[in-house]
This record gives sequence, C-alpha cells and structure tokens, in this order.
Amino acid sequence: MARVRARGRAAGAGAVTAAIVLLVVSVAVAVTLGPADVSLVNVRDILATHLGLADIPVRAAKDAIVWEERLPRALVAACAGAGLALCGVVMQSLLRNPLAEPFVLGVSSGASTGAVVIGVLGLGGGVLGLSGGAFVGAVVAFGLVLLLSRFTSAGTAGVVLAGVAGTQFFSAITSLVVFAAADSDETRGVMFWLLGSLEGMRWDKVALCAAVVAVGGAVCLLSARALDAFAFGDDVAASLGIPVARLRGGLLVVTALMTAALVSAVGAVGFVGLVVPHAVRLVVGPRHSRVVPLSALVGAVFMVWVDAATRTLFAPTPLPVGVGTALVGVPVFVALLVRRRRRG
Repeated sequence: MARVRARGRAAGAGAVTAAIVLLVVSVAVAVTLGPADVSLVNVRDILATHLGLADIPVRAAKDAIVWEERLPRALVAACAGAGLALCGVVMQSLLRNPLAEPFVLGVSSGASTGAVVIGVLGLGGGVLGLSGGAFVGAVVAFGLVLLLSRFTSAGTAGVVLAGVAGTQFFSAITSLVVFAAADSDETRGVMFWLLGSLEGMRWDKVALCAAVVAVGGAVCLLSARALDAFAFGDDVAASLGIPVARLRGGLLVVTALMTAALVSAVGAVGFVGLVVPHAVRLVVGPRHSRVVPLSALVGAVFMVWVDAATRTLFAPTPLPVGVGTALVGVPVFVALLVRRRRRG
C-alpha cells in the first residue's frame, strides 16, 4: 500500500511538473503570435532585460509589444483560466453536481448587470468603472443567492436552485437596461465585454488576478482532503470531523469572490470551470490533492491558447474569448460525456 501511494504521489508530481512546463511554453509561444513579428529569442531577451537578469538591446517597438501588450494579456488569460477551473473543482465537489461551475451562483449574471449599469446608465462610473461595477454586481448577486438558499430546505440542491433563480433575475435586469437605455454603440461595446475580453490588459490587472488566484488556490489546496470527503456526502464528511456547514460556506464565499474578481477583469468566460475539472479527473482520478493543482494549470493553458486563437485567427477584429471557450468547450464536454458513458 505504501508503495502504491508513493507511486501515486510521484505520478502526481510528474504531471504537475509537466503541466508547469507546458504553461510556460504556452505563454512564451502565445506572446510571439500576432501581426508584428516577434520571436522566442526576442521574448527571452525582453524578459531578461526587464527582470534585471541581463541588459540586451531590443527594438523599442518589440519591447512595447511584448512587455506592455501581449505578455500581460497572456498572463491574465492564464490566471483567469486557472481561477475558473479551481472554482469549478470546488463547486462540483461541494454541491455534488457534475454540472456545477463558477457561474452557478449567479455571479456572472450579477457582474453583467453591474457592468451594464455603469456602462449604459453611467451610475457611479466616475468612481467604479466597468470592472468595479461588475465586481459589485457579482457580490450583490452572490449575497442574494445565499439569502434565497436559506429559505429552502433542499440542502445543496437549494443553493443550485437559488443560483438559477438569481441568474435569471439578473439576466432579465441586464436585458431590460440594455433594451431601454442603450444605443447601438453602447450595446456593442458592453456585449463584447460581457462575452469576455482581454483587450487592454496591463500589469495592475496581472497583479490583481495573480493575487486572487494564488490566495484562492492555496485555500482550495489546503481543503483537498475535505473536498474528497464532500464527494461522499455530508454524513461521511461530518464523521471524519469536518465542520461541514462552516467549511462549505467558507469555500462558497472564496469561490464566489474569486469568480467575481476574475469576471470583473475579463468578463463572463464560460465552460472553463465545467470542462477542465472533468478532463483532469479522467486522467489523474478523483483525489483533489492532484485534481486541484492540475485543474488550475490545465485551465491556464486552455485559456492562453483559446485567447491566442481568438485574437489571431479573427484579426483585425478579435473574437470575444468567451465565445472561443464555448466553441472549444462544448465539443470537448460532449466527447468527455461519450467517453464516460463508454467506460461506464
């Protein structure tokens, strides 16, 4: 038994190491893609110069393209993919629902409403901005869902039902505001952002998203054993000494805040938190000590490549990244369902 566990840990460590290498390579290659000619050597030299590791002369135009535009965008995409995948892992375990994803708590719809209120009606726009309004809307939506779930006696199913109700409610408000107050230009701009946009990312967004994912990822990893127990039901988790209600509530708050912060930065990007955890579990099994770190890394790689594809294949007008994740995620999810049925 000890040898089996040791082999499992070694395999898990090897998979995480390989995923880290793949992520680094993916970010480096994604930075080279675009209308301007940038090579991997250019990327290496620019990074070495800015990190103080060397002083290599590079053309100012290429330096600006890599350091001020493409690299921050790729890193934010990686952070968003990692964070949404982590939230999907936690939600599916806590709610014992394979279809649970970060937006099941109404956070995405609330963020959309907040962004539309700021972008279309202009309420508080001078103080909050579009991203700030989205974050406030997401938090308000999550609070409403939790309040609604307290009036049900359906347990985790009540949280899902409250999330569905909250999602529909805030989607209706968003549609009402856009229909009643927005002109064509405002509607196009807001809808492009709502579908997921990584345009204009800067290093302050990188720092914010990285900090959110680092803290949220640490909480999820520390809760890996508890998440294993939740998969077998509340009674089993309680018998192992896990404070079920308190831990579930805390993790729901963490995932909601993580989702709210990421959605406020990049817009509503779906299917990452739904597809990635299932794909990872098919490869490494159900243990969350492996699923949590690998889901974060695979989600990051997935988002980096989807963003690279949507901004290069559809140039000069990039496709919203949320549309890209759906176009890729739906076929992948269907394939996972078919494979699971055959194995079952």
